[in-house]
Amino acid sequence: MSKELLKMTLEELWQLFPIVLTNHNPNWKQYYEEELNNLKVCLFNCGVMRISHIGSTAVEGICAKPIIDILAEAEENQELNKISDILEKSSYTVMNKENKRILLNKGYTVNGFADKVFHLHLRFIGDNDELYFRDYLINHKEIAEEYEKLKLNLCKKFEHDRDAYLQVKLIL
Repeated sequence: MSKELLKMTLEELWQLFPIVLTNHNPNWKQYYEEELNNLKVCLFNCGVMRISHIGSTAVEGICAKPIIDILAEAEENQELNKISDILEKSSYTVMNKENKRILLNKGYTVNGFADKVFHLHLRFIGDNDELYFRDYLINHKEIAEEYEKLKLNLCKKFEHDRDAYLQVKLIL
């Protein structure tokens, strides 16, 4: 019997879920739209004001981890933990809770990645710098290509160390 994901060490998880970059998949937009419809149903009347496709899968023409990043922004008067509880009942798993930010995922299995994988960033309205970054990459193809080169280099170096991959990517 396989070990439960929540009982695995970080190193075991990194081995099971390496950083893999793939060419842009035109289906990523459709995967986002399908998940958006699911989220609208489960988050109806929860104070979520905006849901957006973020990350490299939202930028046509560059490679990305085949993980759809979604940003859900809630009104300031909402309790993110209550929204997170609703999402957990809808097959999401909490990955990280910080002050005013919750990161959830969907599509991780004891056998590796599912066909569709999602990271849902739950935040308060306005905590959305990723939207500006996404739009900047969309509007500046040459910068998007440089960002892609950076990610390809880091992917090789940090294939089994997601934290280092993300940290170095943010610094550069």
